[in-house]
Amino acid sequence: MRIVLFLMMCCFLFNCEDKQSKEKHSLQPKDTIAVEKGKIKTDTTKTQEYPVLDSPTAMEFFLQYDKHHKENKVRISTDFGDIDILLFEETKFHRSNFIYLTKRNYFNDTQFFRVINNFMIQGGNGDDMATAIKRRKIGKYLLPRDTNRGFKHDRGTISMPSSDIENPHKLASPYQFFIVQQNGGAHHLNGDYTVFGKVTKGMDVVDKIAAVKTDEADWPLKNVYIKSVEILE
Repeated sequence: MRIVLFLMMCCFLFNCEDKQSKEKHSLQPKDTIAVEKGKIKTDTTKTQEYPVLDSPTAMEFFLQYDKHHKENKVRISTDFGDIDILLFEETKFHRSNFIYLTKRNYFNDTQFFRVINNFMIQGGNGDDMATAIKRRKIGKYLLPRDTNRGFKHDRGTISMPSSDIENPHKLASPYQFFIVQQNGGAHHLNGDYTVFGKVTKGMDVVDKIAAVKTDEADWPLKNVYIKSVEILE
């Protein structure tokens, strides 16, 4: 009789421990999932603030960005002095893109990497890994041309070059820009590239940069850095 009672109690205890063990193991995944969901929610918030853009999402992003970020004056600080620029409200995608990249500090420490005297100076690129890393964080996307606003490539205008990627519509590379330095303008570019601003102060700085010595690829022999781009009131 005692043996039977002993066996019954062992069985009862074993079943209770087994049940408790299963309950403990069933709670752990829920706790883990709850923590992971919390992390995902936090990451999603950051993603919404600074999403990694691509061509299908960039246009809608800048359409919304334009509604809340109306700044249109920037200062490009270089080794040769400052260049103040007014960005045109009519070219809202390109203006918004430039303001967004400015706020992301993308242009800081990039270079005027293509310089052709009496033509233009082109900036926004670099020969270091830091520039590539910044681009990866922001995203890989192109912007469409916006050439029907009546703006021409006059001296002092800022325009956006087409991408290095071959594309029939000359979609623009959002990370680069060029300033027309040519006397009389460079009107053979009209219709192919988007003029989205103009220099309001500092064309003497543009002329100094345009006059530097370059290699066969038009890259300055001594790097011309963009120290910073900041938004003006």
